Amino acid sequence: MGGEAGSAAAVGSEGRVKSLGLVFEDERKGCYSSGETVAGHVLLEAAEPVALRALRLEAHGRATAAWGPSPGAAAPAAASEVEYLNVRLSLREPPAGEGILLLEPGKHEFPFSFQLPSEPLVTSFTGKYGSIQYCVRAVLERPKVPDQSVKRELQVISHIDVNTPALLTPVLKTQEKMVGCWFFTSGPVSLSAKIERKGYCNGEAIPIYAEIENCSSRLIVPKAAIFQTQTYLASGRTKTVRHMVANVRGNHIASGGTDTWNGKTLKIPPVTPSILDCCIIRIDYSLAVYIHIPGAKKLMLELPLVIGTIPYHGFGSRNSSIASQFSMDLSWLTLTLPEQPEAPPNYADVVSEEEFSRHVPPYPQPPNCEGEACCPMFACIQEFRFQPPPLYSEVDPHPPDVEETQPVSFIL
Repeated sequence: MGGEAGSAAAVGSEGRVKSLGLVFEDERKGCYSSGETVAGHVLLEAAEPVALRALRLEAHGRATAAWGPSPGAAAPAAASEVEYLNVRLSLREPPAGEGILLLEPGKHEFPFSFQLPSEPLVTSFTGKYGSIQYCVRAVLERPKVPDQSVKRELQVISHIDVNTPALLTPVLKTQEKMVGCWFFTSGPVSLSAKIERKGYCNGEAIPIYAEIENCSSRLIVPKAAIFQTQTYLASGRTKTVRHMVANVRGNHIASGGTDTWNGKTLKIPPVTPSILDCCIIRIDYSLAVYIHIPGAKKLMLELPLVIGTIPYHGFGSRNSSIASQFSMDLSWLTLTLPEQPEAPPNYADVVSEEEFSRHVPPYPQPPNCEGEACCPMFACIQEFRFQPPPLYSEVDPHPPDVEETQPVSFIL
């Protein structure tokens, strides 16, 4: 029910319960994760004394996949279900030996609190052939009238850290396709594409690196797109839904031409993170780089992609990883850099007193201030009083008697 408290109309001929609601302790909290505590209040307003048998709180979470029989097919309907959360709490019940509890007229608040299971919960999702849903429900049991209840949806997210080594690995694919048929081939179209890591988050821009060579006789158009693939498993059968969530288009490439994408960006829109840990519903993503070839089947490369929830925190704000571009071992730096930086030489050590006295200019005279154009004294910068250090030379003017040599090794 969004960010507002749920409510239910009173049930019963006498209308003794004016309202029943459920609010979370932090209504601004968008979603919950495994091991977190869910807390809140059940709100009840009674116009008259209300007799109740119990007031309980239930929390449920399950994944369901189902679809009906295909038209004209002999296969029956398919359905599967997996339970992830089942909590039941008693918020108010009659004293021992008594079957009914009487609530006075007015407003009543019943606090509740429970902890989500520590094992990973699957991210909430709703699709064409199934869903993963969590909810919290308050149930008021009353004598002689049907139970009254109010329900709130609970958004759950299973965090995926894109900084894990498996998701920081670059992905590269290359493919070539001959254009034409039989003896009328016009030449190959080759495509090579790379992304610097496998894991990204919503809102990130994916830099795409690609090289396209058109040796055919036709005009081609390179494109890139992010695809979401939903896979449902029920009763041993599978349903798949695939659709594009974002795309970008390149320039036309004439016959004999080439094109290079040096980090062409494709921004990820708000989408459900990858769901990889549910046995009946799976959400996968891929980055497809493909070429439309007139009169021929398109050439496509699909690079696996994982949409995570914990953003990349690598080298500052850069999208690229230097480590993915250079495999050089930089341990040799520790062999040449001292632990404590060496202080620069004193100026008096390189400039004699005689030279110093010859190059000390007189103090600058204050300017003749006339009118508003005159600047204040503290704004005048004095001429530099010291001679600049001597020019750098490859030849040591004071060579030592014995030349010192120290080998330096590079590990590449």
